[in-house]
Order: sequence, then C-alpha cells, then structure tokens
Amino acid sequence: MKHTAHGRKFGRVRKERKALLRSLARALILHGKIETTEAKAKEVQRFVEKLVTKSNVGTLASYRLVLSRLGGEIRVAKQLKETVAPKYANRKGGYTRVTKIHAPSHDARKKAIIEFI
Repeated sequence: MKHTAHGRKFGRVRKERKALLRSLARALILHGKIETTEAKAKEVQRFVEKLVTKSNVGTLASYRLVLSRLGGEIRVAKQLKETVAPKYANRKGGYTRVTKIHAPSHDARKKAIIEFI
C-alpha cells in the first residue's frame, strides 16, 4: 500500500528527480512557459505553485527557502520575487495552467505546455 507516497518517480533516483524538477521550475520562472511531458508538467506545477505562495510572504526567511529549493540560483529567485509573485499577490492559488497538446512522437508520450496564468 502506498499510504504516504506522493509524487512521481520518473524512473530516476532521488537526486536526479530533484535536479529535474529544479531545472524545469527554473525554466518556467525565467521563460513563463515551457513544453514538456504531461506527467512532468503536473509535477512541476505542484513544485512551482508552492514556491510562488512562499514568495508572496515577502520575508527574508521565505526568500532563502525559495532560493534553496531552486538550488541557489539567485537570478531566478530574484525574478520570482520581483516580477512573478507580485502578479499573484491577491490570488489564493492556481498560478499555473497545464494544457495538453497533441504532438506526435515516436514513443507516444503525452505532451503538455505549462505556463503562468
């Protein structure tokens, strides 16, 4: 039974999975929109929405927490704090949108676009 197991594994060990989520989150924050597989988009959505909520707090402790979750990328954490988070200051949640797209591929992966609303 999987009582407390949350999230997807993507066939990777913990370090690789963490690096993948950080990388996708950085790309989403910098570019505002990325195209990836549906499962990765849903997983990075959970990760990024928690970061945006934490950025809206505005304290030094919350900034440092966001910075550590992004792997020490000061440029990305700063952009999240200064440009992305203020847009959603009055919003309770739901900062991103996952749109499924049909992109034919050789291995039948389901593709999706994740973007900020």
